[in-house]
Amino acid sequence: MADTRYSMLPTATLRETRGLTRAHSHRPRWNRANLYLLGGLCVLFSFGCASRHPVASQPPTPPTPTPESTTESAKRSTSVPETATASRLAKSPRRGKTPTPPAAIGYSEEGNASWYGAPFHGRRSSNGEVYDMNKMTAAHRTLPFDTIVRVTNTNNGKTAVVRITDRGPFVENRILDLSYAAAQEIAAIGPGVIPVRLEVISSRVDITAGFFTVQVGAFRDRGNAERLRERLNAAYGPVVIQTFETPDGPFYRVRAGRIAGEEAARESAEQMHTREGLATFVLRLDESPSAATPQSDAGKIPSTLPQE
Repeated sequence: MADTRYSMLPTATLRETRGLTRAHSHRPRWNRANLYLLGGLCVLFSFGCASRHPVASQPPTPPTPTPESTTESAKRSTSVPETATASRLAKSPRRGKTPTPPAAIGYSEEGNASWYGAPFHGRRSSNGEVYDMNKMTAAHRTLPFDTIVRVTNTNNGKTAVVRITDRGPFVENRILDLSYAAAQEIAAIGPGVIPVRLEVISSRVDITAGFFTVQVGAFRDRGNAERLRERLNAAYGPVVIQTFETPDGPFYRVRAGRIAGEEAARESAEQMHTREGLATFVLRLDESPSAATPQSDAGKIPSTLPQE
């Protein structure tokens, strides 16, 4: 059946109407998928705009004042005290310098001990201090000055803690000379000589390091000391004569060598005892200016050494 929708219209009008119809038929059609996509984009755009809050619309929060105590504390925490820094630098060891080994805490020795009192009270000890017989001190031949030692009387178990301040005793069968106060502490006044055990509690230096010498004789006559020195000087030099004063007049001690380390010094002493037939003692060489005038046992004459 023929289309009669436009049969009644004029020819010109009919052409225009058909042209509009063809133009309308070419417009793009929005299907359902395109509409969903457009709706999703609108939703995302609206959320993005909603999340942006205008900062200028909020009034700024006024600053809170810092308490004065907090301010001062902060200043102290960030400042660098010059004196503390200098102190740390002064105490830090120099690079490449080997520190002094610790003392041999627990070192022990057994032997006989004597004591000395009134004749030496008020005189200079080997470390330069004035000897006070009422203080807890002692004399030892090799332990460094200021070494703290516990002394035990092995007869009764009584103990005393003493500080080494002097050199001695210079008698073959003794290892320690106690002050009067220390001898009282362990009941040594009456017996005079007692068996003891000594233990090192503390020391500021290595007790076996340093320089040592060997005492080989003690004389009242300087001529005898000179002859012994000449006899030993070639093999064991340097050999020196030490003069010290006693209540009975001058006394002369002959000492051989300046030996590094106590062990090496004891080997040398044993060699001189075996080859030369001498009673020997190993002594520490101290840097103290009064080290040449030990007071302990200075007035006692060892029976095992030449006396003339």
